[in-house]
Amino acid sequence: MTPAELSRTVLRATRHAVDAGELSVAVPEKVGVERPRPGGRGDYATNVALQIARAAGRTPRQVAEAVAPRLAAEAGIAGVDITGPGFLNITLAESPAEALVRDVLACGRCYGHVHPGTGQLAQIHAPHEVRAVVVADAARRILRSQGALVRVTCDAAPDPRWVDILGVRVDAYGIPPQPLPTLRPVPAPADPLPLGRDAARWALLHPAAHDRPRITPAAPVPPSDDAGRRHPRPTPDHDDAAGHLTQRESNPLFRVRYAHARCRALTRNAAALGFDAHPGDVQGQAQSDAQGHTRAGAPNPHRLLAALADHPPVLAAAAHHRAPDRLARHLVVTADALLAYQHAVLPRGDEKPSATHRARLALAEAAGAVLAGGLSLLGISAPEHL
Repeated sequence: MTPAELSRTVLRATRHAVDAGELSVAVPEKVGVERPRPGGRGDYATNVALQIARAAGRTPRQVAEAVAPRLAAEAGIAGVDITGPGFLNITLAESPAEALVRDVLACGRCYGHVHPGTGQLAQIHAPHEVRAVVVADAARRILRSQGALVRVTCDAAPDPRWVDILGVRVDAYGIPPQPLPTLRPVPAPADPLPLGRDAARWALLHPAAHDRPRITPAAPVPPSDDAGRRHPRPTPDHDDAAGHLTQRESNPLFRVRYAHARCRALTRNAAALGFDAHPGDVQGQAQSDAQGHTRAGAPNPHRLLAALADHPPVLAAAAHHRAPDRLARHLVVTADALLAYQHAVLPRGDEKPSATHRARLALAEAAGAVLAGGLSLLGISAPEHL
């Protein structure tokens, strides 16, 4: 159960208490859930009782006592404790990590999307410039993932090559009679089309809108001195400047696409070993101590789990700010976490596949789904092999 789903569950339990006549109060539209503070219990905590106590004419603890049994009866809830003045501490029926992986796998590439649509209408206008049109196209995709209906317009008809090569879409063009919300990123300093669709879109979308994108040019002829000897040009110290088409660690696009390809390879290799993915304990009893802390040298999944948990709010923020770069940078974080963790997924040597390996494969496949979905929203392909 994700935090968003748990929040809706808390509201549903509160509404049941109101419907039963135990509380007389308007149920709020949303309520927050968070990790328990020091001294708290369970997996999550909510202050809904404190939030509505005054309007209900009851003490927070009385409100909590009315909501707690109904919340405990909800599917996926193992128990509810009341602490302090009226905090509800919730223990999930399965670990948050296991629940997160299960939710990602259930949603696949659509993890973090909002269904059904919100009915929100969004208008995006772009000047007739290649980067602005690509950013507007990616912003449209991300906004649609968040349930919005989006219309993209441009000052003039897009260059046909932008449509054919970069895959952009514009609903209408022309100078608007009245000012419209307009995306004005720093223009591309060179033509990105020679890079091809994937690399060109990444080059334009990965930097923040206020940053100048680096379009790697064709290798120039090195300058010569008076004797006619060629001297190589210094390479700028920047990951994008290393080349969007190069297959090396300094290229963030390569790392993201390679991480997805590695995920697919792990699934194929696991099948050859006779096991598949199943969410569960990714650490295993041998790798954690009595307090649940990861032992030294054991694979640590927390960085990758944190990246998966952050994906929905990153999508929401990228949609709100019309900032595809936020998603692009998050994909780099997710890819780096997966590449650091991938070596723990498959059995080594004479080791037999175990439930822990199945759980680790499920975590890797969840990361692959996030990478594939994120790349799709940026209009970039996610390769099976690389």
